[in-house]
Amino acid sequence: METPVIYWFRRDLRLSDNSALNAAVNTGRPVVCLYILDESHSSPWRIGSASRWWLHHSLSRLMQQLRKLNTSLVLRLGDSKKELERIISETGAQSLYFTRHYEPESIKLEQELNHRLKSKVEVKRYKGYLLHEPEQVHTLNGEPYKVFTPYYKACMQQPHTHTPLKAPKSLKTYSNNLASDTLADWQLLPTNPNWAESFDSNWNPGEAGAHAMLHDFLNEPVNQYEDLRNRPDIAGTSRLSPHLHFGEISPRQIWTAIEQSDHHYSNSESPYTRQLIWRDFSHNLLFHWPHFPEQPFKKEFAAFPWRRSKKMLQCWQRGKTGYPIVDAGMRELWVTGWMHNRVRMIVASFLIKDLLIAWQDGQAWFWDTLVDANLANNSASWQWVAGCGADAAPYFRIFNPILQGNKFDPHGTYVRKWIPELAKLPDKFIHAPWQTPESILKDSGIKLGSHYPLPIVDHSIARQNALAALDKMKKHKKNS
Repeated sequence: METPVIYWFRRDLRLSDNSALNAAVNTGRPVVCLYILDESHSSPWRIGSASRWWLHHSLSRLMQQLRKLNTSLVLRLGDSKKELERIISETGAQSLYFTRHYEPESIKLEQELNHRLKSKVEVKRYKGYLLHEPEQVHTLNGEPYKVFTPYYKACMQQPHTHTPLKAPKSLKTYSNNLASDTLADWQLLPTNPNWAESFDSNWNPGEAGAHAMLHDFLNEPVNQYEDLRNRPDIAGTSRLSPHLHFGEISPRQIWTAIEQSDHHYSNSESPYTRQLIWRDFSHNLLFHWPHFPEQPFKKEFAAFPWRRSKKMLQCWQRGKTGYPIVDAGMRELWVTGWMHNRVRMIVASFLIKDLLIAWQDGQAWFWDTLVDANLANNSASWQWVAGCGADAAPYFRIFNPILQGNKFDPHGTYVRKWIPELAKLPDKFIHAPWQTPESILKDSGIKLGSHYPLPIVDHSIARQNALAALDKMKKHKKNS
């Protein structure tokens, strides 16, 4: 029997524009399609709860696609190295194909695989998760970029991305039966309680769902993206982030689709493709500074006097801070597994600067509750807000949640959707209900402290405390 090649799916859960899969199919050999759920490592960044929900459905859709090609997806639970060695032994395969990743654990794993398997099989690693590889874009001195704008300009000078590959129309199947888990075995979906029950009505995981989402975005919001992307009350963003994270669509496919759309953007003019390069930049940072998720990029922030308050943290997590734009965002996150990007910045600023709780605590909560939880994007974004990352906003840039609400949710539409107990408040008071006259509160059927909490901190005082904490850190640095 002809020996097969193994295609190892990771976060590239698609058939189209998949260079590694395409190369495996083009060998003309039978292809064993494999997915490994590896929870054997001790990293704190094992897949979070909301992402497990997405993974279940994404793998289910992928299995349906593969069945149409008369093949199946082998599912294995365990240590990736051991499971790969096991399936190589079971099949006699002489080649292993996969798409590279950039997290510290992934880099270590790929290096170990190359060392352990190179005497047994040909190990073929391909790009495709990013537009630009971390080694590809660097300063004239050969150093990695730490500031986005010059990184962006350098990326725009790179050769144009080539046309996305079409999905294989067929592949030679491996006829021997291989032991495989079932998705049900992995128990990725929550039960008792099913806190993800609203996810089904908000998302359609899988490659087809990704392209449907892109199609809708191209037909409407992309033309107004620059104007609408900061408005959580309007559907002005792509919502493609979870599809991108799980590799159900490639950044190259999005880039090409926007370039070829009726809106006639050149890539240098498109504010959305700029966001794709921000995504690359975040992965560039993580690749070159692997401690980015745990340690502040600016080392002086290691001495920042963070407050430890479980009660305050829980109020933030549960959307009970008394600041409507913050609470609406946290409730949207819990119900849908996603949050509008502008609101992510607002809630992050509130946790870090109003509550003085460490950015790592917020990052950990997002990691567990976001369907698009991505280690590079998540850590870079939290450090950006905290003022301690590469090319970060200065720490003293402190978002006022009332002003942010008034500016980006001017009629309170977003707040009313996620905090229905405030629905009857006039626009004038929707972002600061404690300023509402008692007669209007009564007419609106609201009793603050009962139906909706009073603010857990006074923002003006919290801002002063945040700046005082910054001064304390600076004095510590000066004296050390």
